[in-house]
Amino acid sequence: MKYSEIIKENKKLENNSSHKYKIAILSNIMVHQSKEICEYTLRKDGINAEVILGDYDNVVQDSKKFRDANAVLIFWEIYNLIDNLEHRAELLSENELQAIVDRAKLEIDMVLQNLKDSSLIIINRFSSLIFNQQTLAQNRLDILTDQLNSYLESKNGIVLVYIDKVLANISIQKAIDLRYYYSSKTLYSIEFYKRYFKHIKPLFMNANGKIKKALIFDCDNTLWEGILGEDGFSNIKIYKDIQSLAVALARRGVIIGLCSKNNPQDVDEVLLNHPDMILKDEHIVIKKVNWKNKASNLRAIAKELNIGLDSLVFVDDSDFEINLIKDELPMVESLQVPKRKYEYSMMMRNILNFFYNPSATREDLEKVAMYKSQLQRAKEEESITDIEEYLKSLGLNITYFIDDINQVDRISQMTQKTNQFNLTTKRYTVTDIKSFISDLHRSVISIAVSDKYGDSGVVGLAIIEYHNDLATIDTLLMSCRVLGRNIEYRFMDIIIDVVSKKRASKILASYIKTPKNEQVADLYDRCGFEVVKKTATQNKYQLICKEYKTKELSYIGVKDGK
Repeated sequence: MKYSEIIKENKKLENNSSHKYKIAILSNIMVHQSKEICEYTLRKDGINAEVILGDYDNVVQDSKKFRDANAVLIFWEIYNLIDNLEHRAELLSENELQAIVDRAKLEIDMVLQNLKDSSLIIINRFSSLIFNQQTLAQNRLDILTDQLNSYLESKNGIVLVYIDKVLANISIQKAIDLRYYYSSKTLYSIEFYKRYFKHIKPLFMNANGKIKKALIFDCDNTLWEGILGEDGFSNIKIYKDIQSLAVALARRGVIIGLCSKNNPQDVDEVLLNHPDMILKDEHIVIKKVNWKNKASNLRAIAKELNIGLDSLVFVDDSDFEINLIKDELPMVESLQVPKRKYEYSMMMRNILNFFYNPSATREDLEKVAMYKSQLQRAKEEESITDIEEYLKSLGLNITYFIDDINQVDRISQMTQKTNQFNLTTKRYTVTDIKSFISDLHRSVISIAVSDKYGDSGVVGLAIIEYHNDLATIDTLLMSCRVLGRNIEYRFMDIIIDVVSKKRASKILASYIKTPKNEQVADLYDRCGFEVVKKTATQNKYQLICKEYKTKELSYIGVKDGK
């Protein structure tokens, strides 16, 4: 798209009635074209981004002015630390170079101090590539770049972007325009910004709870070359590179599934016995191998996993199947195996970004086993006529934690991934959670759940704010893995107990409606809260703590995790 077209389409996508996700872009070069491209890239994927540009070469001061933005992105170019450094570096004395390094480090420290409470800080690594692409020997610009990058790497709470990857992807010639750089310090081209914001989009998708959860493969000509039913077990050729990447995703908590028109026993034989298979049955959470419509099978997969269809990525080689899914299930990210097979591996590497995860938690590493246990529970539940007796037979246990600093990655991840059982759907980064835990006027309560089938890990979260004798439930959520077991009522018992010990006499709470959380619209009603205000999009509640009544759920054990 041309820049003028992006501006036009971006305006169409602006949603003034929706919550805006504010991104501040700070820089020591001119980056005015980044605003529309960043907004458009995110808005077309459902993030109502609003970009605010800082002043030219005013990063330190702007970092204080925009520290309340949802995200802060910094373009800090080595060439403009002092004017024309790309040409002057070799002429400066050692003392002069060291003074540049020292000043840059001081400014980095000042910026990070100003932004210490910011949810998401993104900084491009310094790069000398543009002016040193043809230089064989390392020069002072390279040395200066390495020193400052090492300093950035020593800092916590920031995301560093390898900007050289973007330059390599589109070529330096297309990424920059030196004519504009020398006339107005406008270094980067429209093409660069289009590629750059596509490159870093997963950071914002993750922060807004829009990362995908499951990767579903067809089998024939997708996991292997050939048609199993025609070519036979011995004549298919395994796509080892594709399967290796799929296993790596499974180990980081991505759900791997199969949706294939095939004989199930034939596919099972390949999974269990083919000597070249890397993706094994142990890595696969769910299989729909039959002769049914693939759209129906994908619906069934989402339902059984208890996740949204928009959480699925589907890979198939067939034009017909891909077009069918795009027509019937447009919310599913459908990708076709390239006709040129040598391009398939690179496509798979692009797929990795759909599942961007800054830090794998214990729950991620054990997710395959957890989901398989959940499917086993669901299968057993289908044959149960007395649900209460079934729940009593599970041996349910809750362990609760208060302000556990060791769980910040998992707690942040739950706010970003949980959509169905989520009363307010607020998204928080690791930095946010750390701030809440250290705040004496907040409680961060997390719960882990286990039963006879295994440990589901940390699956619930409540964030409580206190003001005098008033408590407010800011966040209340639970993973879909433990829904339908009355865990929410025992969790509420824990919340009321924690709040009462903080000497709060009343609790305020809200249900904010989203397209995915309708199942918890009446949760506070079921827990005895009083409605104080109700609109089409939000219900507000209150509860007098001493009037709270627990439910008889003695079959769910509760213990303190400290």
